[in-house]
Amino acid sequence: MSEIGYTHWSLETDMDGVSWLTLDRQGESANSLSREVLTELGEIVTRLENEPPAGLVMMSGKPGSFIVGADVREFDDIDDKEQAADFIRGAHQLFNRIENLRCPTVVAIEGYCLGGGLELALCFDWRIARNDDRTRLGFPEVKLGIYPGFGGSARSIRQCGPLKAMPLMLSARNLRATQARGMGLVDELVGPHSELRWAARRAVLKGRRSKGPGKLASVQNMGPARGFLAGQMRKQTAAKANPDHYPAPFELIDAWEQCGDDTHAMMTEEVERVSRLITGDVSRNLRRIFFLTERLKGYGKKSDFRARRVHVVGAGTMGGDIASWCVVQGLEVTLQDREMKYIEPALARARGLFKKRLKTPDQVAGAMSRLIPDVEGHGVARADVVIEAIFENAEAKMDLYRAIEPKLQKHALIATNTSAIPLAELSEALEKPERLIGLHFFNPVSQMPLVEVVHDEATDANAISAGAAFCNQISRFPLPVKSSPGFLVNRVLSPYMLQALHLHHAEGIPAEDLDRAATRFGMPMGPVELADVVGLDIGLQVLGTLGGEAAVSERDLLQEYVDAGNLGKKTGQGFYEWEKGKPKKDDSSASPRRLQEIAERLMEPYFDECQAALEDGIVEDADVLDAGMVFGTGFAPFRGGPLHYLAKVDGDNAS
Repeated sequence: MSEIGYTHWSLETDMDGVSWLTLDRQGESANSLSREVLTELGEIVTRLENEPPAGLVMMSGKPGSFIVGADVREFDDIDDKEQAADFIRGAHQLFNRIENLRCPTVVAIEGYCLGGGLELALCFDWRIARNDDRTRLGFPEVKLGIYPGFGGSARSIRQCGPLKAMPLMLSARNLRATQARGMGLVDELVGPHSELRWAARRAVLKGRRSKGPGKLASVQNMGPARGFLAGQMRKQTAAKANPDHYPAPFELIDAWEQCGDDTHAMMTEEVERVSRLITGDVSRNLRRIFFLTERLKGYGKKSDFRARRVHVVGAGTMGGDIASWCVVQGLEVTLQDREMKYIEPALARARGLFKKRLKTPDQVAGAMSRLIPDVEGHGVARADVVIEAIFENAEAKMDLYRAIEPKLQKHALIATNTSAIPLAELSEALEKPERLIGLHFFNPVSQMPLVEVVHDEATDANAISAGAAFCNQISRFPLPVKSSPGFLVNRVLSPYMLQALHLHHAEGIPAEDLDRAATRFGMPMGPVELADVVGLDIGLQVLGTLGGEAAVSERDLLQEYVDAGNLGKKTGQGFYEWEKGKPKKDDSSASPRRLQEIAERLMEPYFDECQAALEDGIVEDADVLDAGMVFGTGFAPFRGGPLHYLAKVDGDNAS
């Protein structure tokens, strides 16, 4: 077998004349399509064009991983739309050449095959994927403010039909191998322990070619049908994303409606539209958020701590949901409370979560078996992580720590989910106060991606790193924060919510106008609706801790609701009446200018508190604060984070 070496690729030709092309990007843990990788691929394609082999198989040299997409880090090197268009045209030309090679071509996929990696795979005659838990296929581009630009929008529609390909691109969701096979993205599956190479060899020697989606998809892709379907897609997408804030999915729909039955025209639209999107502020800001997620994950990579068992004390809403989320992530969890009757509601909620998250009844049953009621607290002695999530009373928490500390394993993490009590006060109850950290989750636990890892000057650095590693393990972004009232997220949210209550109660601004102003600015939910969702009783507690003397009137307002039993969404009545999980709202009649004025007043204390928290050293730097506010409060990702946004506004005003 002859071999030709490159920096990132290798090309071997076996005795049957089949060429084996392997990507193993040098110096990287995962394959991505950098300019250098694509340039080398172009050289290889020239060789294959000049000396066609009997067949070509492409694979990854990274175990359990294919290609995660284009190298996003290089996007910021693109200065303008013309440069972006040249880059996209070059990728089109290269991928077209691969598609037109004069030999059977097969691609063998295992692990992540995303974005540009999937676009490259679509250029091959036959796609084989390993059917295991690690293999995922998808187009995540809209999360970066663009849509597939290496020919993927055209080829995926041609391969799968518009009603399968368009929702995949618009949603950015990842598919398992079986789902990709059902859609037509993949032609053949091999088992977790089968030989992928032999399957690829067999396919290339038999000259297998993928079939298209059939006649129905062709009808769906015709002009009249496209117009109707595009309108439906626009409506469904607008319910989730404002086109003024996130233009990419709407640009894709427009391109498909205009020329979805013409592959060449769709690629021409990619050049025009994606080059405009990729150099726009929205895409730049969303890429910034992408890099900030990597920054947060990095805190957990400083430790090799891994948990197998978790013990949660407190089976209320937060404690029970923390326990069930850890089970979803594959851990064994013991859940403790004073009596079994307090644990049973948490088990019922957990079953509902498992049914939503897990695929089969067997998996649901397995998850339930890993969530173990533990009134006596026997799980403490076996746990790698112990999380206290009882009610907000310092003495009660300290009594609990005194009882469980002697039972802890030497390596075990002990963490509190307190939202306000200083760590230094709580840790006084421990013989080794330096081992206590905060793991502050947010409600709802299964949806909020951030966990504040709380520490103070006395906290052991290894405990902080281990806490961050645990967050990574359970698919949450760790945000190290200094222990102080409200930490970061609640500290910033409190004056924002207080301002909303003041504007509503003292100035009579309708709740609907406040919420509309906030969502128009880019917040995922308005402050009044958010108060109802969190619970007005919880809001009252937070204002009691963080509101100070300025919040007397607003506390009195919330107290009236709480005394009447109107706690918000969970009771069906708060500021809004709730029906089937949705608030009943009147239409906002405020003008766009008025909504902008309201938004500016709403956001002013939010921004002020962000700047104050940074000055107080609550987090490491401005970038980390921006990440915390995006993932902890939902601050508009398309704006790049609150401090980044303020800096841009100040720059625009100065110019």
